[in-house]
Amino acid sequence: MVLNPVISKLAGKLVVLASASPRRLEILRNAGLRFEVVPSWFKETLDKRLFKAPHQYAVETAKQKALEVARRMPCNHLKTPDIVIGADTIVSVDGVILEKPRDKQDAYRMLSSLSGKEHSVFTGVAVVLCHEKPNDGDYRIVEFYEETKVKFADLSEDMLWEYIDSGEPMDKAGGYGIQALGGMLVEYVRGDFLNVVGFPLNHFCKQLDRIYNRQGSCDGDAAPSPPTPVDGSSGRAEETGPATASRGCEDSDEAGKDLAKIIQLMDGFKASKALFTACKLGVFDLLQRRPASDAAQVALQLETSLKGTRRLLEACLSLQLLKSTIPDCGTPAYENTELSKRFLLSDAPSSLLGYVAHCDDSVWPLFSHLESAVREGAHQHRRAFCSKSGDLFQDAAYSSREAKLKFMKAMHSIAQVTGRAVATAFDLSAFKSACDLGGCTGTMAVEMARAHPGMSVTVFDLAAVVEMIPHFQSSTPQDRVTFVAGDFFKDALPKADLYILSRILHDWSDERVHFLLGRIADACTPGRGLLLSEIFLERSRTGPSRGLLQALSMGDGRQRSADEYALLLKSHAFVVSGIKQTGDLLDAMLCVKV
Repeated sequence: MVLNPVISKLAGKLVVLASASPRRLEILRNAGLRFEVVPSWFKETLDKRLFKAPHQYAVETAKQKALEVARRMPCNHLKTPDIVIGADTIVSVDGVILEKPRDKQDAYRMLSSLSGKEHSVFTGVAVVLCHEKPNDGDYRIVEFYEETKVKFADLSEDMLWEYIDSGEPMDKAGGYGIQALGGMLVEYVRGDFLNVVGFPLNHFCKQLDRIYNRQGSCDGDAAPSPPTPVDGSSGRAEETGPATASRGCEDSDEAGKDLAKIIQLMDGFKASKALFTACKLGVFDLLQRRPASDAAQVALQLETSLKGTRRLLEACLSLQLLKSTIPDCGTPAYENTELSKRFLLSDAPSSLLGYVAHCDDSVWPLFSHLESAVREGAHQHRRAFCSKSGDLFQDAAYSSREAKLKFMKAMHSIAQVTGRAVATAFDLSAFKSACDLGGCTGTMAVEMARAHPGMSVTVFDLAAVVEMIPHFQSSTPQDRVTFVAGDFFKDALPKADLYILSRILHDWSDERVHFLLGRIADACTPGRGLLLSEIFLERSRTGPSRGLLQALSMGDGRQRSADEYALLLKSHAFVVSGIKQTGDLLDAMLCVKV
């Protein structure tokens, strides 16, 4: 089998599948390939009219999917893959490309056009070799396609609608899945069956064999010879240099991508405000209680205008926060997507509603005065909130009870989605006690206690914060997590083997940071630890963008790279024993006092 020698070549390499398709995942895993899944964010909006043949459209879409992931991972995931695999499957009949149906009527149109006919299933595949770049600096790409002929039986109306009502057609190219109920519609298949399922495994294995076992250029200096068509395959393999297979369209393609990127940035604030508004109105909670509600029903429950509600729901649909179906009455009915169910419901374990509200009420007003902030090099709290203080934390802690609770909900929700990754980043079994300085609701402390059964954790925060803890107490294990009121700049720090600073240092001036680290160092004897959790900037300060954008709030603190944090801690006799890029919102660094 050609895949076996290839697997040994891939040992130790980071292979990434740029697809969320469970069918492709299963095919490749069953073949013994080890890989990570990073779904592509590429919007499949290529103009089909620009392609002379259907397979060209599938190959280009696959390539753009793979390239998006290859370019995004070094910035957002802080690691560079060795290989990224992109794939796109389409159905073509009578020269018309069929992708996934939008709704039941679209599925009916597709399946009716296939009834009693032979059609083609094309899967385009692109393999991006991320560490092999020609002189112009872009990636080396191997791309190919596979075509399989499929003939449907003559389908009655009853059979069509019975299959459509099963729900199976809705996420399948051409509106059917040959490996499941859709197989009953098929009269014969000519070619690679797995290609119809979603991935041409045989052709893919031959291409890997060509890349790693025949060309020999991956580890040497010789340039590879151009690949030729693989014998016995209905598809064609082609190797490209930068980004496009056809150089003639490169300029217009790149211009189109650049324009799309700029437009996306320009429209970003609209998407954020649509998300904030939908959360504030309770759209997602309502649709969780009453799924398949139409705009009129949602407007009635929220006491909002029908026009405004319909447009907000449609906007959320375009942002993939909602999905819709069109029943017989023809009026769209809306439901939450899995993304919204996970992060935008008030009772979800990973709910971000508290942080969304904080972004809307506190961060949005600050960024509305960004021009003034840049001109002056100072925060805009006075303009945004009529506040003389530059410290949102102190403002929240000492203002109204409602303001305190809103701020704590924000910190609680962001800790819910980051706490586990930080708590499990290192082996902390040597530390029997920990103190989370500025630990707010204790979410990080809870994750630490869960991840390390032999550890007890003290949360040390302001008295105004600690008195509000009963609002969040239900998720706190009472036996090993305790709360102590105090100010870590003024009061004696609780004794602990390990001190935790999560999202603390970036908020304070250098003077205050050194003062706090000095107090922690004084409380530590040699061998005791400090666990730091922040966004670690790249050394070049070119990313990640979430850290650099956060710095535009112009507070007294600043964002730092891992090296800068290590140097900072070294000045207080802490030596770094481990750095973990978690792939989550926060990274982690473990230091030991010497």
